[in-house]
Amino acid sequence: MDRVYNYSAGPSCLPIEVLEEVQRELLNYKGKGFSILEMNHRTDDYYEINDDAMSMLKKLLNVKDDYEVIFMQGGGYSQFSTFPMNLATKNDLTLYTLTGNFSEKAYIEGKRLTNAKVITSSKETNFNFIPKITKNMVDQSAKYLHITVNNTAFGTCYNELPETGVVPLVGDMSSIILAKNYDINKFGLIYGGVQKNLGAAGVTFVVIKKNLINDKITDLIPSMNNYSVQLSKNSIFNTPPVFAVYIVDLMLHWVERQGGVAELSKIAIEKSNLLYDLIDNSKFYKGTAVREDRSPMNITFTTGSEDIDLKFVKEARENGMINLKGHKAAGGLRASLYNAMPMDGAKKLVEFMKKFEKDNEV
Repeated sequence: MDRVYNYSAGPSCLPIEVLEEVQRELLNYKGKGFSILEMNHRTDDYYEINDDAMSMLKKLLNVKDDYEVIFMQGGGYSQFSTFPMNLATKNDLTLYTLTGNFSEKAYIEGKRLTNAKVITSSKETNFNFIPKITKNMVDQSAKYLHITVNNTAFGTCYNELPETGVVPLVGDMSSIILAKNYDINKFGLIYGGVQKNLGAAGVTFVVIKKNLINDKITDLIPSMNNYSVQLSKNSIFNTPPVFAVYIVDLMLHWVERQGGVAELSKIAIEKSNLLYDLIDNSKFYKGTAVREDRSPMNITFTTGSEDIDLKFVKEARENGMINLKGHKAAGGLRASLYNAMPMDGAKKLVEFMKKFEKDNEV
C-alpha cells in the first residue's frame, strides 16, 4: 500500500520502523501469546513498559534527579486546569503569556482557579510573534509563569526561554517535545499531549520538579488530577492507556537511535529551512510568522488568496501530500514537520510548491 506524506499538526505521522514494530508485535507481544491491546496493566509486562518509558523520557530530556515523570490522560487540554490546581490556590497570583489559541485556553482555565494575570500578548497581530519577557515583568510572588513553547496554529516558538527568577516556568511542550534542544532544567514543569512528536493520541506527559508538589494543596484536588497521587501510584492510579504508553516507549527508543534531541533539533532546522528559504525568496508565498520567532515544527504560510490556498491543498492531496490546510484560527496553509517526517517529505513539498507557484503565478 502506498503511503502519503502526512503534514498533520496532530495526531501526526509516526516513523515507519515504529509502525512496523507495532505490526510485528500486535498479535503476539514478545512471544507471550497475547496482544499488547489485551495486556493487563497490573502485570510485570506493563510495569516494564511504563517504567522504561518514564526512564527514557528523563534520559532524553537530560533532566536532573529532582524531576519526576507522570503519564496522565485527558490530553494537553486537561493540564490547563490540572497544573494550576497542583501549583496554586484561588488567591495565588499566576502569570500567563498569550501567544496563540492554546495559550488563551490555558489562561482561561487558570483564571477560573487562580488569580491569573496576562503579562504579555501578541493577540493584536494575530499571534504572529513571541513577545519578549524580561525578568522585571515577572512578579516574584507569582506561583508560576506559563508559556506555550510552540504555537502549533500560528507557527511560532520560543527560541529563547525567559528568565523568571524564583518563579517556576511552566511550559506546554505538546508540539515541540524532543525536537528542539531546550534546557528542561530551567522549567519547573512541562506537559503535553504525545500525539505530535512522541507517539499516538491517548497519553499526556508531565515532567515536574519534586519540590513543586505541595501536599497541603493537593489534598483538595480530585485524585485523577492530583500529581501527588499519580506519582504515588507510578502513573497507574487507574487503568492507563496501555497501548498509547507502549507507542511512547517505542518512540523514545527511536529518538535515541536517531541521535537524541540534539541531532533531531539539527534535522528539524534543516527540514524547516527548506520551506522557509523557498517562502522567503518567493513573491507568491508569504510566511505568516515573524522570522526570528518561527517554529521549526509548524511552517505557516499563505498565497494571499483563500481560493488559491484551497487549490493548493487539493492538488497537494492529489499528489500524495495531506493535511496542509491551516488551522481555522489562523487560515492559510500549514506544514507540520515533526520528528517522524522524513527529509524526503520536506523536499517533496518544496518541489510541489515550486511547481504550484509556476503554474499559478499571475
